[in-house]
Amino acid sequence: MDSRIYWVGFNLVKGIGAVRLQALLDFFGDIEIAWHAPYHAFCESGLSSKICDRIIQIREQVDLEKYYQKIISQGIKVIIREDIEYPRLLKEIQQSPPVLFIRGEIKLEDEFSVAIVGTRKVTHYGRQVTEDLANALAKHNLTVVSGLARGVDGIAHKTCLESGGRTLAVLGSGVDRIYPAEHRGLAEEIAQNGAVISDYAPGTPPDSINFPPRNRIISGLSRAIVVIEAGESSGALITSTFAAEQGRDVYAVPGNINAPQSKGTNKLIQQGAKPLLDIREILEDLKVELVQEHKSLRKAHPVDLFEQKILDILSDQPIHVDEITQLSDMPVSVVSANLTLMELKGLVRQVGGMKYIAIHEKREEYQT
Repeated sequence: MDSRIYWVGFNLVKGIGAVRLQALLDFFGDIEIAWHAPYHAFCESGLSSKICDRIIQIREQVDLEKYYQKIISQGIKVIIREDIEYPRLLKEIQQSPPVLFIRGEIKLEDEFSVAIVGTRKVTHYGRQVTEDLANALAKHNLTVVSGLARGVDGIAHKTCLESGGRTLAVLGSGVDRIYPAEHRGLAEEIAQNGAVISDYAPGTPPDSINFPPRNRIISGLSRAIVVIEAGESSGALITSTFAAEQGRDVYAVPGNINAPQSKGTNKLIQQGAKPLLDIREILEDLKVELVQEHKSLRKAHPVDLFEQKILDILSDQPIHVDEITQLSDMPVSVVSANLTLMELKGLVRQVGGMKYIAIHEKREEYQT
C-alpha cells in the first residue's frame, strides 16, 4: 500500500502537525507502523490522551484507502515531505507541512518565485502596482505566488496568467473548496498554468483560523515577498512576518500616509522592510538575468549519471572536492568538470577552499 495513505490519515487528525508527526516517525520509525499502533503506544510516544483519542476515532470512522482513492480520482495530487517533487524552498522552512494537496503541477522552475500579497480592499493605486509587478515578474519567467483572495491576490494571479506566466495559489481550505466562490474559474486557470495548493485535506471548508497558518506556505514557496497594500491588521502582514523568519526578502510598497490600505505597508518599511520604489529593483535583486540562463542550461544539459552521483553525495554541509572524488569513485578531472557545469546550472555552489554544497536537491525534472 502507498505510504502516502498514512500521511494523509495523520493529516486528518486535528493536532497532528509537522512537529508531532515527526515525533511519531522518530518514535515508531515508520509511518505505517505508527498508523496501526495501539492506543497505549501513542500515549507512550508523548501525545496527549485527547490527540490519542482523535487518532483512534479517525481510524475507526474513515476508510483510509477509499478516502485516498477518492482524492486521486478527483485529479488531486498528494505530495509528502519525503517526495522528490516536494518544493525545495518550502522544505527549507521550519515545520514545513508534511503533506501537500495539489491541483495542477509544481515545476522546478517555480523555485524562481515571488509572493505578492495585500489587502482585499485594494485601491486604484494598489491595483496598478499589482498589475505592473505581476506582469514584470511573468515576463521575466518568475512565478507569482499568492493566496487567491479578493483584491491584491486575485489581481496578481490573473495578471500573471494574462502575461503568459506561471502562478501558485495557496488556500486556507481544501483544494476542492475554492474561496471566494467567484474565483473558481480563476482557480481552474491556475491549475492549468501552475498549481492550486493546500496542506488542508480535500473537503476542508474555508475558516478564518485556517488562513494565518497557510501564509507560512506562501512565503515558504517564495524567494521574496512584496506587500502591495495592507491595513494595520491585514493578513498580508502575517505573511511578511513568516517571510522574515524564513530568511526571505520582504518588500513593501509605500503609500499615502492617510490611506488605511497603506498603514501596514508604511509600518513595514519603518520596521526594516525594503521600500519598493521601482519594480526594476526587485528584478535586479533577484538577478533575473540568471534565471533564464539556469533554465536554458538545465533544458540543454539535464542531469546525467555523473552529476547524479555528485548530487547524491552533496548536502547543505560543505564537502571538499577530494572527498567528493573519493565517495563518487570517479577521477578528479571528471568530478571537477562536472562541478563546474553544475555550478553554472545552479545545482551546486563553491563556498571556498574547494568545498561545495548542493543548492538544488535531486529532482526528477532534471532528468527529463
